[in-house]
Amino acid sequence: MGDSDDTSPLDAGDFGSWLTDMRSALRGEQDAVVPCGGCTACCTSSQFVHVDADETDTLAHIPAELLFPAPRSTPATLVMGYDENGHCPMLVDNACSIYEHRPRTCRTYDCRLFAATGVEIDKSKPAIAHRVGRWRFTFATDADREAYAAVQAAGTVET
Repeated sequence: MGDSDDTSPLDAGDFGSWLTDMRSALRGEQDAVVPCGGCTACCTSSQFVHVDADETDTLAHIPAELLFPAPRSTPATLVMGYDENGHCPMLVDNACSIYEHRPRTCRTYDCRLFAATGVEIDKSKPAIAHRVGRWRFTFATDADREAYAAVQAAGTVET
């Protein structure tokens, strides 16, 4: 991860801008733009990566033996697992070896979502939890601060 011992706050950016961009990424209109700064927590936390059949460019860059049918999903949805260390097999020398061709899941992943919503990270993912705990949003307007409070409140609703 590179900064696992660091506890200093990280600039998550302006909340209103982030929220607009995140909504756009979730609609598939753009990739998430995340200031990772060399952090690979999401790539080293034993996560399965979904790859849909329409991601032909991505599928062409992932060895077939690394892909498996996704449980409880459509037959065309695949998952890429992780190695014995919990690392994405596409992570080579601490960098994504298929970055320009990475799956949609990776293109839209933004761990600031957890900081924005207050949703607690699974304890089995300490590197992500550490990173999330460092993010700090700024607020350009009172409306942005109110939107943040609303998102936080929605993230803590028990089901």
